[in-house]
Amino acid sequence: MNKAVTDGIVFMPPEFGAGLNVWSSGNGTPGSDTYAGAANAALVAADQDFGGALEMQKTQSVQRLRYMGETPILPGCYLRITARVKAITGNLPNVRIAGWVGAAGGGNVSSVTASGPQVTLENYGEVVEVSAIVGTGDRPGVDMVWGAQPVYGHFGIDLTGPSGGIVRIDDIRIEDATSVFLREMMDWVDVRDYGALGDGSTDDHAAFEAADAAANGRDVLVSSDVYFLGDSVTFQSKVRFEGTVTMAAEHVFSLTRNYNLPAYIDAFGDEEIGFRKAFQALLNNTGHVELDMQGRIVSLRAPVDMQAAIPDRDSYSQRRILKNGQFSAVEGPAWDTDVITSQGTYSASNSLRLTGVTNVANIPIGAVVEGNGVGREVYVSAVNISQQEVTLSQQLFDAEGTQNYTFRRFKYMLDFSGFSRLSKFSISNIELQASGYGSCVMLPQTGTGFHFRDCFISRPRDRGISSPGSGDQGMKVDRCQFLSNEDNLLASERSSIGLNANANDVKLRDNRITRFRHFALLAGSSNIVTGNHWFQGDTSSDGTRSAGLILTRINCRSTIATNYVDNCFVEWTNEHDSAPEFSSEFSFSALNLVDNVFLAGNVAPWFSFLIIKPYGAGHFLNGMHVSGNSFRIIDDPVERIDRIDTSFADLDYNRFRNVVFTNNTFGNIQTLVSSPLLLEHEQNSVSDVWTVEPGPNLPFGAFAQTVESILPAGPLRDASGDIAFIAPFYNARQGPDGNQVRVQFGQPVRGAITMVVRIDDPL
Repeated sequence: MNKAVTDGIVFMPPEFGAGLNVWSSGNGTPGSDTYAGAANAALVAADQDFGGALEMQKTQSVQRLRYMGETPILPGCYLRITARVKAITGNLPNVRIAGWVGAAGGGNVSSVTASGPQVTLENYGEVVEVSAIVGTGDRPGVDMVWGAQPVYGHFGIDLTGPSGGIVRIDDIRIEDATSVFLREMMDWVDVRDYGALGDGSTDDHAAFEAADAAANGRDVLVSSDVYFLGDSVTFQSKVRFEGTVTMAAEHVFSLTRNYNLPAYIDAFGDEEIGFRKAFQALLNNTGHVELDMQGRIVSLRAPVDMQAAIPDRDSYSQRRILKNGQFSAVEGPAWDTDVITSQGTYSASNSLRLTGVTNVANIPIGAVVEGNGVGREVYVSAVNISQQEVTLSQQLFDAEGTQNYTFRRFKYMLDFSGFSRLSKFSISNIELQASGYGSCVMLPQTGTGFHFRDCFISRPRDRGISSPGSGDQGMKVDRCQFLSNEDNLLASERSSIGLNANANDVKLRDNRITRFRHFALLAGSSNIVTGNHWFQGDTSSDGTRSAGLILTRINCRSTIATNYVDNCFVEWTNEHDSAPEFSSEFSFSALNLVDNVFLAGNVAPWFSFLIIKPYGAGHFLNGMHVSGNSFRIIDDPVERIDRIDTSFADLDYNRFRNVVFTNNTFGNIQTLVSSPLLLEHEQNSVSDVWTVEPGPNLPFGAFAQTVESILPAGPLRDASGDIAFIAPFYNARQGPDGNQVRVQFGQPVRGAITMVVRIDDPL
């Protein structure tokens, strides 16, 4: 900074030889006496040391010399006043730089220091230089601190001490000395001052590190231009970017003091590259656990391979968070689905492998597998090219032998599938705006504790969140919104899925999900699904509906509670079992479906809210609790809320255990179901065998397996009308469908009884 250079301000007073009429013997203010014609002052044309000089005799206790021009005092500008003086004869005086302090309007500011350090002349003919610095700020090295009130000064020298001596004075200089204080005045250091060239090819990383080391609490300025960094750089100082940097993918750029996405976008001059490098730094221990997008929108022209952004590692297990921003997919061919067809062989004895796979090198990890006997949401978890093997995320229920398979690899905005393991990663307050161009998030191959919180999964083309392996172990999805790109399609025409999970302990809580084909497919156990609202209706009349929530583990150990299940149903299958027939497993067990609201409208008469679909024979219910739910159809009624889909097999009703289906409410449901089922039977003619038919009101059309109690509802009377005091016994599973109970008395009687019937056997 130099005001004389940058702003053209003239600080330097004229030479003495130009005339002494602008040099005052007083304060320098207008009207003060000058040295023009003074008896004690004269010009010397050719002094051997000074050339032109002013010769002056000291006649006053303080002999003043002031330039009468108004030298401006500017905030942040520091002036050095310099004079060279030598004694000629007589008494040796003292010399100091001094000035008169002028305020706006012409008044004097008397409260500030108006003179600099004093120097004593000790030898005749010896040139002595005196100087002082004046400025507004109190900085080290400033002799006259004037603050903000002064706006100009009349500068020169004072001669003090004994009078009578004669001195000669060289032309007085007033110069802008701000550059002396530049490093301290500015709160930054520039990488260029430490050798950075910014030509885009010379390695400037050493200069960056030197600037960081010298900053000492100040910011580092990356001034305009492009800087190539040939190695990783870590800044301990805050960094400002006017220019940009470029570096190889494997090198890490760590901003420890201003670690946030906008800083990285400024650093690299590109949103996508900036995000990749910021994510790379996050997993390379920058001292931060959160990458804050600070509300920025990052437009993605292509999927982001999250692991490729960190070439030096494919596993990470420390807690990290991505938060506060939006990713927006930009239309283009990079989002097109890759489709590969290959022949492969499947054996139930090697239930997670396809062997002898042709074209195996072209099959990508994360592709959805389609083929005969393949359940929903089966993904490629790994590929072994040398062995021609594909590892599957789930078993296949009926694919024994060799056949052609189709592998569809959807494109995800944030694709973590390159990580062999990634745990404790959280995505918080992020919108993934896919706009129908691509899918949103693919999870890592393995990992625990992935967490989505307060996010928007908006308009994915195919999938919202996909898991190709066990990277969803313990996954939590809380308070998120899944917004479909297929709102205007009929439910039967939709293909997009909100999410899938393969591992255990998934928590889906307080989410809102709109019009996907399926909200979630959970293939693991010990899940908690609570507080969600998913709806999948359409504008059709008597329309078909798709499953909202799909469970594919028979011993699911899951709780589905306090959800709003709207125009869809819960489906429970074992389609991910390579041996789907019952074989000493727990069978369909450990499901709690409690306190949910089920609502639908404009549905076909055969619609049901709860469907169990066994893919092999011999299975049964072995622990199921359905209670406190509200089931309602808002227009034309449906037959019942529960159904067994026997497309592949039926259940073994003889083996039901520990099934509670009670305390539910029904609206516009023709057949109300319960187990235990309380019913009343009235026998109008005397008989020793009463046939009671609870069948239609038993869940799933199951057998009347057990009678908990039988009590007369009033007196039992014999053929003569006399009261008969007699206790009956029962035979369950009667009739062609096993849903009748025969109550047998010791003699023919008539009357009424109440019974509690169950579809399960005692434990």
